[in-house]
Amino acid sequence: MPGRDLRFSIDRGGTFTDVFVEAPQSDGSSKQTALKLLSVDPQNYPDAPREGIRRILEQLTGKKHPRDEKLDTSRISSIRMGTTVATNALLERKGERCALVTTKGFKDLLYIGNQARPRIFDLEIKLQDVLYESVVEVDEQIVLPLGDEASKRAGKNPTRDSEIYPIDGKKIPSQTGEVGIVRRSPDMDSLKSALKEVLENGITSLAVVLKHSFLFPEHEEQVGALAKSMGFTQISLSSEVMPMVKMVPRGYTAAADAYLTPHIMKYIETFESGFSDLKDVQLSFMQSDGGLAPTNRFSGHRAVLSGPAGGYVGYALTTKWHGYDAEKLQLIGFDMGGTSTDVSRFAGSYEHVFEATLAGVTIQAPQLDINTVAAGGGSRLFFRAGIFQVGPESAGAHPGPVCYRKNGYPAITDANLVLGRILPEFFPSIFGEDEKQPLDAEASRQALQKIAHEVNEQAKSTGQPEKSVEEVAMGFIKVANETMCRPIRALTQMKGYDAAAHALACFGGAGGQHACAIARSLGMKTIFIHRYSGILSAVGIGLADVVAEEQAPAAEALDQTSLEGLSKRLDSLETAAKDKLVEQGFKRDELNAELFLNLRYDGTDVPVMTQCAEGDDYAKAFEETYKREFGFVLEQRSIIVDDLRVRATGKAVPLPEAKEVTEDPGKLPEPDKVTKAYFEIGGLQDTPAYLLKKFKPGHEIPGPAILIDDISTIVVEPKCRAWVTANMDIKVDVQRPEVKKEDLLTECDPVQLAIFSHRFMGIAEQMGRTLQRTSISVNIKERLDFSCALFGPDGSLVANAPHLPVHLGAMSEANRFQLRYYTEGPGKDEGIQEGDVLVSNNPQLAGGSHLPDITVITPVFNQGKIVFFVASRGHHQDVGGITPGSMPPMSHTLAEEGAAILSFKLVKGGKFQEEGITKLLMAPADLKEQIPGISGTRALNDNLSDMKAQVASNFKGIGLVTALIEEYTLEVVQAYMHHIQANAEQAVRQLLRDFSQDQGLKEVDTVSAEEHMDDGTPIRLAVTIDRKEGSALLDFEGTGPEVFGNTNAPPAVTYSAIIYSMRCMVPQEIPLNQGCLAPLTVRIPPHCLLSPSSEAAVVGGNVLTSQRVTDVVLKCFKAAAASQGCMNNFTFGDSNITYYETIAGGAGAGPGWVGRSGVHTHMTNTRITDPEILERRYPVVLHDFSLRKGSGGAGKYRGGDGVIREMEYLRPLTCSILSERRALRPYGLLGGHSALPGLNLLLHPDGRKVNMGGKTSVQVKAGDRIRILTPGGGGFGAPEDGEAADYREGENRGVEKAVADRAAKWVKEHSAAVRSSGSVARYTSEQESA
Repeated sequence: MPGRDLRFSIDRGGTFTDVFVEAPQSDGSSKQTALKLLSVDPQNYPDAPREGIRRILEQLTGKKHPRDEKLDTSRISSIRMGTTVATNALLERKGERCALVTTKGFKDLLYIGNQARPRIFDLEIKLQDVLYESVVEVDEQIVLPLGDEASKRAGKNPTRDSEIYPIDGKKIPSQTGEVGIVRRSPDMDSLKSALKEVLENGITSLAVVLKHSFLFPEHEEQVGALAKSMGFTQISLSSEVMPMVKMVPRGYTAAADAYLTPHIMKYIETFESGFSDLKDVQLSFMQSDGGLAPTNRFSGHRAVLSGPAGGYVGYALTTKWHGYDAEKLQLIGFDMGGTSTDVSRFAGSYEHVFEATLAGVTIQAPQLDINTVAAGGGSRLFFRAGIFQVGPESAGAHPGPVCYRKNGYPAITDANLVLGRILPEFFPSIFGEDEKQPLDAEASRQALQKIAHEVNEQAKSTGQPEKSVEEVAMGFIKVANETMCRPIRALTQMKGYDAAAHALACFGGAGGQHACAIARSLGMKTIFIHRYSGILSAVGIGLADVVAEEQAPAAEALDQTSLEGLSKRLDSLETAAKDKLVEQGFKRDELNAELFLNLRYDGTDVPVMTQCAEGDDYAKAFEETYKREFGFVLEQRSIIVDDLRVRATGKAVPLPEAKEVTEDPGKLPEPDKVTKAYFEIGGLQDTPAYLLKKFKPGHEIPGPAILIDDISTIVVEPKCRAWVTANMDIKVDVQRPEVKKEDLLTECDPVQLAIFSHRFMGIAEQMGRTLQRTSISVNIKERLDFSCALFGPDGSLVANAPHLPVHLGAMSEANRFQLRYYTEGPGKDEGIQEGDVLVSNNPQLAGGSHLPDITVITPVFNQGKIVFFVASRGHHQDVGGITPGSMPPMSHTLAEEGAAILSFKLVKGGKFQEEGITKLLMAPADLKEQIPGISGTRALNDNLSDMKAQVASNFKGIGLVTALIEEYTLEVVQAYMHHIQANAEQAVRQLLRDFSQDQGLKEVDTVSAEEHMDDGTPIRLAVTIDRKEGSALLDFEGTGPEVFGNTNAPPAVTYSAIIYSMRCMVPQEIPLNQGCLAPLTVRIPPHCLLSPSSEAAVVGGNVLTSQRVTDVVLKCFKAAAASQGCMNNFTFGDSNITYYETIAGGAGAGPGWVGRSGVHTHMTNTRITDPEILERRYPVVLHDFSLRKGSGGAGKYRGGDGVIREMEYLRPLTCSILSERRALRPYGLLGGHSALPGLNLLLHPDGRKVNMGGKTSVQVKAGDRIRILTPGGGGFGAPEDGEAADYREGENRGVEKAVADRAAKWVKEHSAAVRSSGSVARYTSEQESA
C-alpha cells in the first residue's frame, strides 16, 4: 500500500489556482500531474487549493473524496503553497484592523512617508491610505550624543559642546557599539490607558515603531510586553520584524506585518480545517525572497510576492537544455498574465532587493527583484489623440476583454484573437454568463473594427492610407510589446548588463503569444518555454529551498580589525539561522548558508548587499559589484557596514537535469488545424496549429506555427524555429529579419507614433540611468536631482524623461542659446565640431534655472551634420558663492550665488578641458575684495566627476540615437520627431478649445489671474484664447519689477512652469516635448520679476517663484486651488557639514478631489531624509514631523494640510530658510477658502519664541530649536452649510459643472490603471521624486 508519496505544490493566484503534484516512482522517476482551477468559485467550493488537492486525490487514488468531508491526508507527503492572500489584502485594503504605536511627534510619519507624490503631472495626488486605523503616541525619546571624537557630525570640539549643552539621561549601549541617551522612558501608565481604548474599539493587532529601535529595542520590548499582557493577539515590533535603519520603511514593514499576518493566519486555519490530520504533512509557504517557510514562521511582510516568487524560482531552476553553458547563461524572466507582466533577471544567483513598494506600502525585507509592468492580456486598447495606447487600464477578469462575453473592453487578448493567434476551439469554454461558452472571436473583431473606424476617420483627414482591422490589431500588439521591452532594457542596463546577451525564459498564460516579438526587439537569440509554462509558479514552489534568515544592524568601517568582530557576529547569526532549519527536520551538515555584509561608501546612501565566499575579500567583492553597477569606485572613501545578514537554506527536492535527445523523433505530426494568422512579417498567411502533446523530443517546428496545450498558446513567428527538448520543453531560435529601409515611410502612422514615443523616451530614461550610475555626488547619485533629454537639431525638446518639473522647459532654451552662440554669436568662427561637448549654467542669458544646475550639451552628428542634441542637467552640490551649497537666502546679485558659465567647450575635439572648467568654477574667489566671504566651488572634485558623468550620459544618448537612425533611417527618425511634437501640440490645442467652450468664452476671449509674492510683488497673467485656432497668448504684462533679492526668476523657469501646467491639464497621456508650447505665445515684459537683468540674484526664483507662476497659470484655467506655493528650502551647517532639504505642505483641492496633506507639489518632488538617518549623520534631534491639522482651506473639497517640522541642535550651527507664503495665504477657488500661511519659529531653551520671517539665516546654539509650519492648500468650491466637507460624492453645488464633469470623467477613465512595481518602477519613481 502506497505511503505518503504525493508532493503538492500550489500557486493560488488572483484569477486561477495552479496545482502541481509529483509522485515518486520505483524507478527513481516521478509521475507529474497538473491542474488549473478558478481561485474563487464559492458556488462550487470554499477553498481553491483544497479543492485542487481533492480532485487530484480522486484522480490518482480512484476514491471519492466528498467536498463536505475532511480530506484524508494519508497519501500526502508535503504541501507547498504560494498565495496572493497577502498581496490582495494589501491591494484591496482588506487586512486585519490594527493600530500604530509610535514615538510622540511622529503620529503622521507613515502618512507623510518620503513626502513625494507618485505621478508628477497628476493634480489630484493619489496615495494609498495607511494600513492602521488609529495611532497611539508614546512620550519616549532616545538621543544619539555627539561623542568624544571630532567628526563631521560631532564637530571639531565635541567634548566642549557636550559640556556646554549636556544631554540629561541614562546612557545605553547598542549591539553596533553606538551609544544612546534615554531622555524619557515610556510612560507606561498613560500608554496603558491609550491601549485600553484601542482594545475597546475591537482592535487586537498592533504595529510598534519607535525611533532608533533598530539600535535600542528596549522601549519597543516594554510596549510589546504591556500590550501582550492586555490581550493584544498580534504585536509586530519593528525592531524584530526588520532591524534596519530608516524609521519610515521599517514602520511600513511593521504595519504591513500587523495588518497581514493575522489575515494570513486566518486563511491558513481555514485551509487546515478541511483536512483530517496534517500533523505528519510538511506544510510550508512561499516567501517573497524565493524561499519556503513553515506555517509558524510565515509572516505578512514576507508574503507579498509569494506567488510571483514561485515563477522566478521556476524559470531560474528549470531553464536548461542539453549543451547549455550554466556559468554563462543569463536569463530574463517574462511572465505575462491577464492584467500585468512580471519581468526579472537571473544569472546563477537570485537577485534580491531589500526595499520595495507595493500598493503604496514600502516594505523593508528581502524580496526577489520582480518588476511588474502594466501590460497584460487584459490591458485595454485606446486610440487617443491620434496615437495608439495600450493600458495602463485593465479590463481585469470581470468583465474582461470583449471576447469573454461579459460586455468587456477591447484588450490585448482581443487583438491576438483577431490576428488568429488564439484559436477558440482549442481554448476552454468557460466564458459568458453561464461560464460554458467559447471565446467570442466575432465580438472581438467588431470591437477592433470600431477602433479601426476611428483610426481611418483620422487618416482621411490627414491624407493617410486606411488600415485594415488586422493592421490595427497588429499595431496594438506592437505597442504592447514595446511597453514590455522598456522595463527589460532598464532592468539590464541600470545594472550594467546587455539585454541582448540574455535568453528569454517565457511563462504565464499570455507570454508565449508575444515572446518571439519581444526577443527580436531586444536582440535576444533564444527563447525557452517550459512544458509547464502555464503553471511554472507552482513548479517553482515545488523546487524551492526552505529558507531561514537572520539579520542584525552594524555601524563601523570595514577593515581588518573590524572584520574579526564581524566574522564572529556572522558565525552567531549563521548558527541561529541553521537552528531554525534543524527544528524543521533538516540535518545540520546538509544545510548551506550565504553570508552578507550590507556595505556602502562613507558619506553615501547607496548600500550594496555583498556576499563573500569563504576566504574572499568583502571589500574587493563590494568594489567589483559597485564598479559594475555604477562605473567607478571611490578610492579615498571608507567602506561602512550597515547590516549583517545570513541566509541559510535546506534543499528538500533534487533539481531536474537537462537531458540529451537520443532518438530520432521522425517526421512532424500533421497539424491539428491550418489557420489564417497575421504577422508583422508576411501579413496574413496560412499557419499550422499543433497540439504540443503530439510532439516528440527532437522535433523541429519552423515558423510560422501555433503550439497549443491545455493551459497556454505559443506563437512561433516567421523567421523563428522551435525545438522540442528531451524534457519536452520548447526552445526557440530567433532571427532578426533584414528590414528594407526603402519600405519605411515618413508619413505619420499612429502605431509608429506610439512606438517612437516609447523609443525617444527610452533614450532619455537610459541617459538618466547612465548619469545616476556614473555620478558621484549625493545630489545626483542618490537624490537624483537631474534631468536628461533629447532635442532636435534646432534645440526643440523631443523627449524629456519626467524627472524634475522645474527643468522641463528650461533645457530647450539652454540648447537653443548654445546653437545661436556658435552659429551667429561670439562662437560663430569656432562653431560646433564633432567631438565637442558644451557646458553652461547662466540663468538669465543662457537658459539656465539657477547656478547649481549645470547643463551639459552634446551634438549628435550624422554625415557631418548636427541631426539631434542630447543634454543632461544636474544639481551640483556647490558652485561657489557666499554660502556652502550655493543657495544663499539673502543674496542680492548673481555673483553672490556662485560661478556663472555662459558657454564653454567642456570637451573639445574629444579632450576633456579640465583646466579651463576648473578656472571657471573657481572664478568667484577672484571677487573676495568686493564680496566678503565669497568662495569658488567648495567641491571641485565632485563637480569634475559629475560633469564627466554627464558627458558619459550624453555619450550613451548619442549611441542610442545613432542605433535608432541605423534601424529606421535619419529621414524616418526626424520625421517622427516632428510627428510626436505635432501630437503633443494638438493635445494642448484641444485643451484650449475645451476650456474656452466649457467656460462659455467668446471665440477669442481673455481670462486673467493675479498672485502676489510675500513682499507684495504682483505676478499678473492674462490668457487670450483663440478657440478656432486652439492657440493662446500668455501675457505677463503688469508683473512687478525685478527685486533686490533672489526671488527673480529667469524666463526659462517661467516656461518650465507653463509647460508643466499645460501637461497637468491635458486629460490623457501625451509625450512631453516642445509641441506642448507650440500653440502658446508667451510675452514677458523686460526687467520684471520674470525677466530680470543678467546681474540679478535668482536662486529663490527657481525654488519659490516657479511655484507661484504655476499657481497663477492654474488659477487662470480654474484647474485647482493653490497648493502651498513654496518649497520651504531649509539648510544648516558649518565649515565641516552641510544639510539641505525641502519640506512638504498641503496640495490644493480641485473639481472632484480633496487636496492631499503633507506632500510636495508642482515644481518640486524631492524626498526628505528619514528621521533616523538625519539624527545619525547630523547633530540634531527631530522632535516633530506631523500634519498641521486645519491648515488646509475649507471648501466643497478641502485643501490639504501643511506639516510641522521641529528640529533641535546639539551644537552651534548656521541655519537658513528660504520660503514663501509666510504672509499671503494660498488661494481657494470658486468659493473655496484660502489655506493658512506658513510660519518659521526659532525656539530658545528658556521658552522664548522668535518669528524668523520667510528668508533669513540665524546662528543657533546647542539646545535651540527651529519649528517650521508649512502652508496648506486652498479649498475648492464653497463649503456646504458652513462646513468644510471632506468627501467626494454629491452634487457639485458651487463648482463649475463643466470643469468638474471633465475632471470626473478623466478620474473614472484612469481608475482601473494598473501600477507598475519593482526596482525599475522604483527607480523611475525616484527620478520623478528627485
